[in-house]
Amino acid sequence: MILVTGGTGLVGSHLLYFLLKENTTVRAIHRKNSDMQAVKKVFALYTSEVDSLFNKIEWVAADIIDIPALTEAFKNITTVYHCAAIINFETSKYSLLKKINEEGTANIVNICLSNHVEKLCYVSSVATLGSNLNNRLVNEENPWNPDEKNNVYAITKYAAEMQVWRGTQEGLNAVIVNPGVILGVSPDDGGSSRIISLGKRGVSYYPSGTMGIVDVKDVVKAMKALMESEIVNQQFILVGENIPYKELLSKLAILFGTKPPTKKLSKRLMLFLSGMDWLSNKLFNTDRSIPKSMVRAMFKTSNYDSSKIKNTLNFEFTPTEETLKRVAEAYKKSLN
Repeated sequence: MILVTGGTGLVGSHLLYFLLKENTTVRAIHRKNSDMQAVKKVFALYTSEVDSLFNKIEWVAADIIDIPALTEAFKNITTVYHCAAIINFETSKYSLLKKINEEGTANIVNICLSNHVEKLCYVSSVATLGSNLNNRLVNEENPWNPDEKNNVYAITKYAAEMQVWRGTQEGLNAVIVNPGVILGVSPDDGGSSRIISLGKRGVSYYPSGTMGIVDVKDVVKAMKALMESEIVNQQFILVGENIPYKELLSKLAILFGTKPPTKKLSKRLMLFLSGMDWLSNKLFNTDRSIPKSMVRAMFKTSNYDSSKIKNTLNFEFTPTEETLKRVAEAYKKSLN
């Protein structure tokens, strides 16, 4: 039996559909307050038989930091897809991120070992990879640099990777995928939904940076292919295209019939607004909306090399235009 953590998230929900499509027996972990019914929104993108497919999932309420509940959820499990994580860039959330991303992954690894699980797939991020000089492509060999201005999300995801590698030293077979910004319809309207919303609304300004993007369907396809292969104890970058923010926002604006951005955003202004955002948080306990790490990312040129997954599995990524068109159409339907 297959176990999926984070089944109500972006990657987990799409993964569940494609596993169930093959009549695979699947158990999925969810937190007690999570909205499992939102997963049906994702299933509806692919099939009209939403309920019959959804009801095949064996849902188990188990937080990944709740070891007794996790131990129960692992009974008769042979393979594990670990998708659960918290994405947040606020330094004040470090303890929570460490608890879920790092310690939660350590729990998954430990129980995999004690239950002799055959293979684990961990969903990490390109945020754990080091930078390259002169804007050269970053690949899997670029080491983590602790001296860089790494955000708290990246720090805890890297620590989680170290837990997986520690598990491999103790006998666990594992693969790690490092996706860029994942584009797709999410059950909870999180993640890349914010970028889609900007394109839908239309913005005048754009930051000068670039990012690596990937279709959620490609992430799922790569994970399944790696788990079904004999490949173990390796990691793979999953980026379909390296794209400037301006180009991505412009493509989205055209699809939604809004005005593409034409004015370059000032980094100095954004850092000032980030400072005001920090002050508001301290004085009035408001949520941070522009953490400094986010500003740095908006103006950073980040280009990634996915040739390893392409060469190893003869893997082909979905063209960006096809992904954006599909996602935009899904968002338009959700508004009607």
